[in-house]
Amino acid sequence: MVAGQKKKDHTWLMRTYSGHSSAKASNALYLTNLAKGQTGLSVAFDLPTQTGYDADNPLARGEVGKVGVPVSHIEDMDQLFDQIPLDKMNTAMTINATAPWLLALYIGLAQRRGIDPKMLSGTTQNDIIKEYLSRGTYIYPPGPSMRLIADTINYTVKHVPKWNPTNICSYHLQEAGATPVQELAYALCAAMAVLDRVKASGEIKPDEFPQVVERISFFVNAGIRFVEECCKLRAFGEMWDELTLNRYKVEDPKLRRFRYGVQVNSLGLTEAQPENNVQRIVLEMLSVVLSKGARARAIQLPAWNEALGLPRPWDQQWALRIQQVMALETDLLEYGDILDGSPVIAAKVSELIEGARREIENVEAQGGIIAAIESGYIKRELVGSHMNRLRAIESGDLKIIGVNCFQETAQSPLTLGIDGGIMKSDPAAEREQIERLQAHRKNRDNAEVRAALQGLTDAAKSDENIMPSSIRCALAGVTTGEWGDSLRAVFGEFRPPTGIDIAIDSRVVLGKKDQVTEIRARVASTGLALGRPLKLLIGKPGLDGHSNGAEQIAVKARDVGFEVVYDGIRLTPQLIAQAAQEEGVHMVGLSILSGSHMVLVESVLEELRLRDLANVPVIAGGIIPQEDAEKLAALGVRAVYTPKDFNLNTIMADMVDVIRDCNGLERFGLLQ
Repeated sequence: MVAGQKKKDHTWLMRTYSGHSSAKASNALYLTNLAKGQTGLSVAFDLPTQTGYDADNPLARGEVGKVGVPVSHIEDMDQLFDQIPLDKMNTAMTINATAPWLLALYIGLAQRRGIDPKMLSGTTQNDIIKEYLSRGTYIYPPGPSMRLIADTINYTVKHVPKWNPTNICSYHLQEAGATPVQELAYALCAAMAVLDRVKASGEIKPDEFPQVVERISFFVNAGIRFVEECCKLRAFGEMWDELTLNRYKVEDPKLRRFRYGVQVNSLGLTEAQPENNVQRIVLEMLSVVLSKGARARAIQLPAWNEALGLPRPWDQQWALRIQQVMALETDLLEYGDILDGSPVIAAKVSELIEGARREIENVEAQGGIIAAIESGYIKRELVGSHMNRLRAIESGDLKIIGVNCFQETAQSPLTLGIDGGIMKSDPAAEREQIERLQAHRKNRDNAEVRAALQGLTDAAKSDENIMPSSIRCALAGVTTGEWGDSLRAVFGEFRPPTGIDIAIDSRVVLGKKDQVTEIRARVASTGLALGRPLKLLIGKPGLDGHSNGAEQIAVKARDVGFEVVYDGIRLTPQLIAQAAQEEGVHMVGLSILSGSHMVLVESVLEELRLRDLANVPVIAGGIIPQEDAEKLAALGVRAVYTPKDFNLNTIMADMVDVIRDCNGLERFGLLQ
């Protein structure tokens, strides 16, 4: 120890959220990151895996290996963790609707390797509530989904005691627009719903219930307002301690500790001047490590270029090095809680707690968070909060450097390389995964597969815990799609409210008053010229469930006078084209953030042509590199919008001009 240096606290688990293309490629990335000093794994799964489809399912087309690693069966899981000792690794899996299945594969792999599941440590996110509100990888209705969560908790507490079976995730609530008060309230309501469901199952004895509470962890978001975010985490700790003591009678304060991991806010990363994202990431991380009493147990940082596309291994290394510098070079871990005793911090924490308590009361008055999801209340609240944030950016009240102020810049040298500063996904990955899947089906014992699936179905139809039959399925070679379809046949599927039906007073101008008034006039006059009001179809093809952008475009379009058709996420190109035909729309807007835009947009264009709708203009939005935007334009897409296009007034005016241009009317041009 250096002279004068105090003994440091233990550092947090350092992770990088990663996975792409294939199990083999992802394993190589994991081994590289671990060699660089990463101390835990955080696995990103692709959308078919998250939504319970096999790679060769038509709905998976274009999505395989795009936003994470495809895991179709136990052999994929084996390859993913090749040379990684499961009994010594702490593995976090961002998986929700199919969490019991991926955990079953992990446990089955451990058993096959001769490892006692009691030695396994890690986390399954397994928080379906926030999927209904934000991220969109739900499958089943709330009742069966909560049953699956309870089954996972009940099983792991008894058989995998070092595992965190549920990670209440407020991260995506903030990305969907939640204020700190809403993030606190809705996350704690979700935790109560989970614990109440486990308690009601009767599988855990009352004297063992504190162990269930101890295994509940959280995954939070940290935005750029780092003082407020730091106070939010202190508020979380106080409220969780109070809740678990008073509601669940957990007497041991160690079992009441608020245990959380964090990824700092990807929503705030900008495509414009992306080098500014580095300081944003550092400041956001500071908010979750500064207060010792509310310090994160595990941290994963986004890469600086995530608003541009898929980060390269070097970019992930940079994110890891940020953590290492903070933990090992600074004196942060040598001191007690430096925020204790601050009247400013105490006042802000108190304010957040009071606001969260009021919102919890609102939710409880409706019958709890499940009822508030089914009624659409929480989704409307989140859409409204997100709308307010975007209007503040649009008006300049909320300043984003490089986006709505200080836009003058030289080109960033970070993006000048031949790769454009991002990694391109392997175009052969989907084909190779399908070939691997089909070979796996041929090489397994089909009689054992049928018997295992029948056992799963029987368990789903009864009150039997779903985990043992799922583990049997994993060891038998059942695939992700087969597991998902077996439960679909029993539980059905679910489509929650979209939340875009928030009340907007048309007399109140949101954003820049003169511009909004002008756009409303343009929309009205164009509709008059075409003989009926302008109608916009917003579609989300494929499996991408990040609907925030689509919802905000829908709300804004309604505000300026469009009739809007929006049926939520996970639509096939055929359904989108059919809706365009039946609704007689003037424009189709496609929102895709998973990187599958080339395949899916081309499919929608083809479906429109088959219905003689080639004259209906199509626009696209998402994380779309410039090279792909040019390719989409060549296919016939009339406009492409990316995260740099923050001004919704400009987008609305442009959409009107595209419609006018396609109908032989003169363009209005730029807004004043």
